[in-house]
Amino acid sequence: MTGLLRGELLSLRWSDIEFGTGETSIQRTLEQTSQGLRFKEPKTQKASRTVTMPAIAVEALKAHKVQQAERRLMLGPAYEDQGLVFARDDGSPWPPDTFSTAFATLIRRSSLPHIRFHDLRHTHASQLLRQGVHPKVVSERLGHSSVKTTLDIYSHVVPGMQHDAAVGIDRAMRQAIYDENKKKT
Repeated sequence: MTGLLRGELLSLRWSDIEFGTGETSIQRTLEQTSQGLRFKEPKTQKASRTVTMPAIAVEALKAHKVQQAERRLMLGPAYEDQGLVFARDDGSPWPPDTFSTAFATLIRRSSLPHIRFHDLRHTHASQLLRQGVHPKVVSERLGHSSVKTTLDIYSHVVPGMQHDAAVGIDRAMRQAIYDENKKKT
C-alpha cells in the first residue's frame, strides 16, 4: 500500500510512523551482506522521503503494533527490541532474503497467484497511474530519482492512460461546444 522496497520496509521503525497523519518517514534501508545485516542510508537523496499511507494501512499497523507488544511481553528480556515495525517474533530484524522466502511460502500456501514481494511495488505504482495520480507523485512515493525513471519502468500503463486522456478531452470539447451553442440561443 506504499510501494516501499523490501529493505525500506524491513528497516522501518515505529518512530518513523505518524499515526495521526499516516505519514511514514523513509530514512534507512536494511541490507544483507556477507558480514551480516546492516542498516544504511537510502541510495539517493530522493529515496529519503515521506510517504502517506492509506487509512486501511494505518489501521492494520495499529493492530500489528498491539500484537507485537503482546509478543514482547511474552518473551520478556529475550525480546530484542529495536523498535522495528516488521521484526521477527523475537524482535530481531528479518534478513531480507529470508523475508522473501517466507513471503513466497505464504503465497504458495494461499490461493493467490504466484507473485514476488517486489511485484507489490509494481502493482502499487501501476494502480496509482491507472487512477490518474500524477506521475511526479508516483515517482516521489517510490523514491525514484526522477519522473523519467518512473515513466520508463511503468510505460506499459500509458496506453490505457492515452485512451482515457482522449475520452476526457473529447468530453471537455463537446461540453465547451454545447455551452457555446447554448449561449447563442
